[in-house]
Amino acid sequence: TTVAFLPQALQVWRTRRTQDLSLGMFALFTTGVALWLAYGLAIGSAPVWVANCLTLVLAGYILYMKLTEGSRAP
Repeated sequence: TTVAFLPQALQVWRTRRTQDLSLGMFALFTTGVALWLAYGLAIGSAPVWVANCLTLVLAGYILYMKLTEGSRAP
């Protein structure tokens, strides 16, 4: 599931468009992944924190692009 966001991140990278993506979903999901990352670090579980770190990078990129889409010139 960690790489499940890779196709979406690549699509956003290529098109620079996120208008059809839900801001609420990506904001909540990214927050949840950050909490799982913190949990993995707290319990010292490398599989948990590594997987969530990678997922956070992908989902965070998509969220960043979604948040800044309106501020970019066409």
